[in-house]
Amino acid sequence: MQCTLTNCRVATMRPGAPYGLIDDAAVVLEDGLIDWVGPAADRDTSPDEVRLDMQGRLVTPGLIDCHTHLVYAGNRADEWALRLEGASYEEIAKRGGGIVSTVRATRAADHGRLLDATRARLDVLMAEGVTTVEVKSGYGLDVETELRMLRVARELGEAPDIDVAATFLGAHALPPEYKDRREDYVRLLIDDVLPAVAAEGLADAVDAYCEGIAFTADEVRSVFESARERDLPLRLHAEQLSNCGGAAMAADMGALSCDHLEYLDERGIEAMAAAGSVAVLVPGAWYYLRETRKPPVDELRAANVPIAVSTDHNPGTSPVLSILAAMNMSCVLFGLGPEEALRGATVHAARALGLEDRGMIEPGKLADLAVWDMQTPAELSYTLGHNPCRQVFKAGVPRNGH
Repeated sequence: MQCTLTNCRVATMRPGAPYGLIDDAAVVLEDGLIDWVGPAADRDTSPDEVRLDMQGRLVTPGLIDCHTHLVYAGNRADEWALRLEGASYEEIAKRGGGIVSTVRATRAADHGRLLDATRARLDVLMAEGVTTVEVKSGYGLDVETELRMLRVARELGEAPDIDVAATFLGAHALPPEYKDRREDYVRLLIDDVLPAVAAEGLADAVDAYCEGIAFTADEVRSVFESARERDLPLRLHAEQLSNCGGAAMAADMGALSCDHLEYLDERGIEAMAAAGSVAVLVPGAWYYLRETRKPPVDELRAANVPIAVSTDHNPGTSPVLSILAAMNMSCVLFGLGPEEALRGATVHAARALGLEDRGMIEPGKLADLAVWDMQTPAELSYTLGHNPCRQVFKAGVPRNGH
């Protein structure tokens, strides 16, 4: 049976008019997909269809948070206080803090504890109209805990009202037991962890952290080559604190996205443009680390590199649980326009995950929709600390808003 949303403004995000906006629109949903969208006056109604009056509200594609670290235990508020006192991210990491401190807490947490904590975080994102979320591992750094994290992500994705894309991030940091054995840890990832992840089908992509305090471009390349042998798409944390050449390397290998990018250079931009890699901006981390160097947004635009926006939710450098706040930050801090921010959390976020079936309201796409108590799509990145989401449809099935 068809279901038709009526009496609404629809930001389709299709190219052409700003936001692909249609006034006094109708959206027809059938079998979990968009069947038709356009001006209501152009559609012949059927007496058998279910009609839902949106009361003049705005309808957008369901939002997509394409870079998160939702699965973890503990928090790092103490490190945040140290940074406020002047300690750098690198200094804290060298003291045994940073990612490694979350690794200790996560290794000590069983499946049930991780599942409950992650579900609570995910519920907050879902209440803001998120219908697809990416979740990374990377706080286990051993076979057992990395698999546990990814199993949690897979279990959360079994719910009918959210899609979870799971990403293996074993190359996130050196675990303490491998502090002086970098080569051995990279071999562990390639020979043991990645094969176990692939054997269970636990990952939709492989990520790495290419940075001076993490892994070199050559080390990441060896992990990525192993991932490609298993037909796993690639993503990369790149050029966040320095220019390590990671973005160019990853793009040359066909990476779906390169994320952070504060120190991205011309070579990296050219490689990303040639590969079609998405630039995922994470303003929450920039804000919490009190960085001063911004991603080269103007240069990315000029090269036609797609720009996505995400929360990068994690316990250390971006404890942000609001995709709307990330959109606002991308405008205020990085200079995106409101339409760019919304496109970054829909069309381009879908592309960063390799998901061509969502992120836009057009026939044949998934019927993932968010309904908002507002009139103009610019309001989504205008307000801060307010959730105007009234209703969400996941694959055409309504769930309650906040």
